[in-house]
Amino acid sequence: MFKRSATSVWTGPGATGNGKVSTQSGLIKDMNYTFNQRFGDDAGTNPEELIAAAHAACFGMAFSFKLANAGMEPQELRTTATVTLDKAPGDWTLTAIHLDVKGKVSNGDATKFEAAAQDAKATCPISRVLNTNITVTATME
Repeated sequence: MFKRSATSVWTGPGATGNGKVSTQSGLIKDMNYTFNQRFGDDAGTNPEELIAAAHAACFGMAFSFKLANAGMEPQELRTTATVTLDKAPGDWTLTAIHLDVKGKVSNGDATKFEAAAQDAKATCPISRVLNTNITVTATME
């Protein structure tokens, strides 16, 4: 079993306060985030962007294992995860995540490539923890 952690500290009211987020590894340390970074156009990170990064990274690694198991050798897998945050009845909710992956593989087979992408989408740990609609588009180059 592995445990990883991150910490956030929020100060002040929601719309005018600010937060800092740090990861256990120290790679992210006291990174600022604000209401306008999350719900507006201000530059900076936010929780949804961090979820997208985690999902893209997790899916990419899982997909590489699935491709290898299908007899294909991934040379490069480039994944973009797009998180949709919507005002659902009652509160803000992550309503969808779309994974768009473009992959260069040796011994490529389009049918097996697509099957491996769908399998990775369903089984990577981040996909399994999120309670939202997750889709994937896989393009073999």
